[in-house]
Amino acid sequence: MKAPVFATLGCRLNAYETEAMKELSAQAGIENAVVVNTCAVTAEAVRKAKQEIRRLSRENPGAPIIVTGCAAQTEPETFAAMEEVTRVIGNHEKMLAETWSGIGAEMRGPDFIGETEKVQVDDIMSVKETAGHLIDGFGRHRAYVQVQNGCDHRCTFCIIPFGRGNSRSVPAGVVVEQIKRLVDRGFNEVVLTGVDLTSWGADLPGGPRLGDLVMRILRLVPDLARLRISSIDSIEADENLMLAIATEPRLMPHLHLSLQAGDDMILKRMKRRHLRDDAIRFCEESRRLRPGIVFGADIIAGFPTETEEMFENSLRLVDDCGLTFLHVFPFSARKGTPAARMPRVAGPAIKERAARLRAKGQEALERHLAAEVGQERVILTEGPRLGRTEFFTEVAFARDMPEGTILSARILGHDGARLLA
Repeated sequence: MKAPVFATLGCRLNAYETEAMKELSAQAGIENAVVVNTCAVTAEAVRKAKQEIRRLSRENPGAPIIVTGCAAQTEPETFAAMEEVTRVIGNHEKMLAETWSGIGAEMRGPDFIGETEKVQVDDIMSVKETAGHLIDGFGRHRAYVQVQNGCDHRCTFCIIPFGRGNSRSVPAGVVVEQIKRLVDRGFNEVVLTGVDLTSWGADLPGGPRLGDLVMRILRLVPDLARLRISSIDSIEADENLMLAIATEPRLMPHLHLSLQAGDDMILKRMKRRHLRDDAIRFCEESRRLRPGIVFGADIIAGFPTETEEMFENSLRLVDDCGLTFLHVFPFSARKGTPAARMPRVAGPAIKERAARLRAKGQEALERHLAAEVGQERVILTEGPRLGRTEFFTEVAFARDMPEGTILSARILGHDGARLLA
């Protein structure tokens, strides 16, 4: 007998939830199974999920294959039709102890495949709470803590609300207690994560905001050395979040922004809530409050109806916002989204624009790396010879360092991808 094999595709939140499923499946006594936690963000992500299922089936002959995650939630019939798949469970069901205890009991019975419906996927929109209390973060050197799940917005390109449901927040008290336990276990850095992080608190009594949560964590967990927040929607940044950026040195000076485009017409067709000037203004204000702060951003290349001129506006946004880390997504139509019905940009043009954006991102990264040479930086070590600065910039060490510690080092150079210290 051996422990289940877990495969995680997609976002950091999926990786967090895989850790919870490992605990739940262990408690249920599940062995000799394969669990695939899928992503649905693009059509390519779904294709890769199917490819991964077939690979794992070949490598684990006879093992039941359980498929879950966003792709399983949004198109369960696709995976139920695969002969390799034993069970399809939804995003809510995967976080319930009773789901895993039921699977465990059935696996120990005479007929795993036949006794229960192959598909266990309910209406994710009916879910009102998120299971952030299940595990105390994960990660070896920095801990990721889920504080929010789901999304109330309906961007025209995005299928994720239909995989994750509406926005649900973990109460601040639960989050603070989790972080206290993580600090007691020796973690020096905690990252707050969620699907739409800046919507945290809207469903809680009194409607607190993300900035309130950040300030509360920093006040009530004084021994926490470093706090990060993952991807945010800059238009929803509240007053206390900006105050924390300005006044709290333990809040790390790196923000990843969900920008998606730099052209106003494309942003309107995406049903984003910000315009180009809003993004530029936010970056300028954040930099005024916290000189040196760095920004990453998601940008889509080749959104339907995007002309060359519109694309040039996205390209210029890298300089206008002073972006450092770029996540470039070639547009991929998701069935069931409004954008999938819009006039498409030709495939070769999408590919070419994505390449130009990535090249622009590489130029921006190299400028940042060059500016860091000669600086003294405070680095969290992630491995014997690897770490990240306050700005989340990757650093390679010339000799072994103790893992999971915070140390100061002088930056000696860079190799185009990371700093050398």
